[in-house]
Amino acid sequence: MTVGKLFAIVCLFLSILVPSFASGTTVYNLQSQSGWSGYALLPPSWGICSSCTSTGSRLKWSWTPKVSSPSMDGISTKSVYGGGSTQWGDVLWNNHLIGSFSSQGLPDSSHTLTASLHSFTYDVYFWVSNASVSQAMEFDINQFTGGKSFIWGHECRIAGGHQWDIYDNVNHKWVPTGVACNPVSGAWNHLVIQVQRTSTDKLLFKTISLNGKTATLNRYYSPTSTSWHGVTINYQLDGSRYMTPYTVYLDKLNFTMQ
Repeated sequence: MTVGKLFAIVCLFLSILVPSFASGTTVYNLQSQSGWSGYALLPPSWGICSSCTSTGSRLKWSWTPKVSSPSMDGISTKSVYGGGSTQWGDVLWNNHLIGSFSSQGLPDSSHTLTASLHSFTYDVYFWVSNASVSQAMEFDINQFTGGKSFIWGHECRIAGGHQWDIYDNVNHKWVPTGVACNPVSGAWNHLVIQVQRTSTDKLLFKTISLNGKTATLNRYYSPTSTSWHGVTINYQLDGSRYMTPYTVYLDKLNFTMQ
């Protein structure tokens, strides 16, 4: 086969792949895949602590994939907020799906794939050892395209009030939704979050479903500016003033983009 013919086949393959991806695809079992990076977020700014390590004294954490029990399919991931010496410290895990450092082999150097996506679904099962000691659990969907940053932040406040908050990008604050969040300890909880980037580039928080109870939000917010391009997801465990360690297992983390 000549180089010219090979190049033509590759181009044809890409022309088929990208439209089908843009029309909708699901990445399955993300909890067991590579690409997750963990960080400590410390008060008062809660920015990433560049000098912190997972075994350091200020905040401890761990991420252990492919755990057989408790698990729904034998490949759950054990995530631990391990406490430490810092009150209100948080542990953030992030995975780059599209764009630079893509865990899915999708660098999207032309920025066309990211720009084509408008709807996202974050679908995950989680098992928490003792929900009452968690200040909050956070599940975020992030898109960066056209010079705009879209952060669909969803925070289940537990010790903080048993309610879902969503993130106001422009004002950098959490907004209560009035929707209850009461995950069950020692059992599998099923969470499904649906969001959308509208045709006018607004963030639309559509629905939150926890253990079969769906709340329709339909709340709109504006994006902020960015120079980055891509799609990422976050998962976060927040510590309380007591810094009590707790463990959460993730399973069947499926993420749909279309």
